Amino acid sequence: MHICHVNLASGFSGGERQTLTLIQQQAQMGYQLTAVVNPKSPLVDELRAIPQCQIVLCPHYTRQHGRSITATCDLLHVHEGRAIYWALFQHLLHRVPYIVTRRIDNPLKKKWLSQLAYRKASALVGLSSEIIHQLEKRHPDARLVKIPSSPVTYPVSQDKVEQIKAHFRGKFLVIHAANMYAHKGFDVTIEAARLLADTSPDIQFCLLGDGEERASLEAQAQGLANVQFMGKQTNMGDWFAAADLLIHPSYTEGLGSVILEAMAAGLPVIGTRAGGIPDIITDDISGLLIEVEASGQLAKFITNIATDTVLRDRLITGSLEQAKTFDISQTALTYQALYQKVKNKS
Repeated sequence: MHICHVNLASGFSGGERQTLTLIQQQAQMGYQLTAVVNPKSPLVDELRAIPQCQIVLCPHYTRQHGRSITATCDLLHVHEGRAIYWALFQHLLHRVPYIVTRRIDNPLKKKWLSQLAYRKASALVGLSSEIIHQLEKRHPDARLVKIPSSPVTYPVSQDKVEQIKAHFRGKFLVIHAANMYAHKGFDVTIEAARLLADTSPDIQFCLLGDGEERASLEAQAQGLANVQFMGKQTNMGDWFAAADLLIHPSYTEGLGSVILEAMAAGLPVIGTRAGGIPDIITDDISGLLIEVEASGQLAKFITNIATDTVLRDRLITGSLEQAKTFDISQTALTYQALYQKVKNKS
């Protein structure tokens, strides 16, 4: 089978890492692969390490629409918002079918071109029940399939792990890792830290990320010795190995891939009952769930995990078991079945 993956993002965030993980798995499965990617994205260098993958550099969705690019492809697999327009044009020009994986739980745009692009897709994939719900509201007649993303595995440097542990020696290390957007709930984390500053000074919060909200968050955290802003990290494997707990109190979330990654790395996790997070955290079994914006509840649950080793060990065991069900080997087989259905229909 020959699949053309399309991801035109210029950065390298969760969606790009998940795209890469799927392509790597499909290469091992013997697929022929083409990837249409933004030349500015670090994804390009990662893909160059996969001999089975032909790379097409595309700076904009209106470019690179030659017939030869997809002449031998069975279908296109779209992974982000701008890529859907590239797939639409390629479909209209050369009749190549495509599927769309949607990773965010926002309501779909009402713009005519966006609606057309979704309507022309052979299947729409949502990472979570909430994303499927949003797709169904706008496209009730589409073929809708829920396929969650898989946890990305990161290398671990034991030296760097020891450096992190040494820096926070004697502390129960809580990490919140995400781009610093308003919906990611960093303000909730800071308020939880404020509630614990005097009663639990041994609990240390590290905020891993950067973005448009950082300045206001730093102002909010002023005077809190138990909060440190560490900036955007590329060595998440080291942080997962060094930390004691990952929290993710988002207001909304497509799925929460960093939660899956932490679970697979053996960390207990706390998330909100928002978006796709309840799809991956079974409350009190593979993690703990809190209500949105509930900083007091978050502070209480952090304290419970920090002080109750039986609870902590039980959640770690549950998270490791649940993470196995999201393994990329299973995800790739689920996509393969969908590809085959689309191919047969075409």
